[in-house]
Amino acid sequence: MYEPPQRVTTEIFSRLPERFRRRARSPWADANMGGQAVDCFLEGPGFDRAGNLYVVDIPFGRIFRISPGGEWTQVSEYDGWPNGLKIHRDGQIFLADYRRGLMQLDPASGKVSPLVETRSSEGFKGLNDLFFARNGDVYFTDQGQTGWQDPTGRVYRWRSDGQLDVLFDKAPSPNGLVLNLAETQLYLAVTRANAVWRLPLLSDGTLSKVGTWLQFSGGLGPDGLALDMEDGLVVAHPGIGAWRFDRCGQPTHRIDSCAGLFCTNLAFGGPQNTSIFITESEGGVILRAELPVAGRPMFSHG
Repeated sequence: MYEPPQRVTTEIFSRLPERFRRRARSPWADANMGGQAVDCFLEGPGFDRAGNLYVVDIPFGRIFRISPGGEWTQVSEYDGWPNGLKIHRDGQIFLADYRRGLMQLDPASGKVSPLVETRSSEGFKGLNDLFFARNGDVYFTDQGQTGWQDPTGRVYRWRSDGQLDVLFDKAPSPNGLVLNLAETQLYLAVTRANAVWRLPLLSDGTLSKVGTWLQFSGGLGPDGLALDMEDGLVVAHPGIGAWRFDRCGQPTHRIDSCAGLFCTNLAFGGPQNTSIFITESEGGVILRAELPVAGRPMFSHG
């Protein structure tokens, strides 16, 4: 249907040091990794203005900061399962926590505080990822254990005035999400449907004509998403690697992992913001590759 996408190779940017690895069973791994003992599961990459890369370690409730030179520092450890991470314009770090809801991390003290733990006194299924709009609204996914057996995963919007909206509640495993440059379309990775859906946003903030935008085959289904400055979408696809699609949904690049295939999430960074950094979660490795278009800065809203 299309020209073959250009192949892009990765290199290892940095690896979780042995001193931070804890090979152990955990309730999260029992449910999500087939009961295997894991020593980490990295996710949620995001850069601050100083060029430091933050990542989360879901099963052990940890957040790490990686310097531009690849040095690791543990910023926080708390009683939760942090999954998604984004950095606010004021430097505060927001977390989508599978157990605890929407949380906030103070990177100076390492303190993690709750922001949104319930809706109408009910807990969430299990938050996965989040994204900031320019006006400060936060969009986040509530994935839990949903799939085609229970296609009730949700997408929420937490407005800057504190109002919490349910935008969508019929997704079989909603995962990564990102707005297009005009913020008129919300792209949503729906892992168990092995697809990326497009959720058009009307002027009043409601949705219209939700539909499939990209349909994949193979792998474990799309996970994290990142947008570039040409409205191209970069998709992490565990079991395959990662892809870039142009604004019309045509595949332009396939990104091959050099160290494992469990590529779960990604973020643009580097001096020109053209490097894509990918969490290879099982191995505790951060991969890096170069793409031709710079990414949308994740902390420039407001």
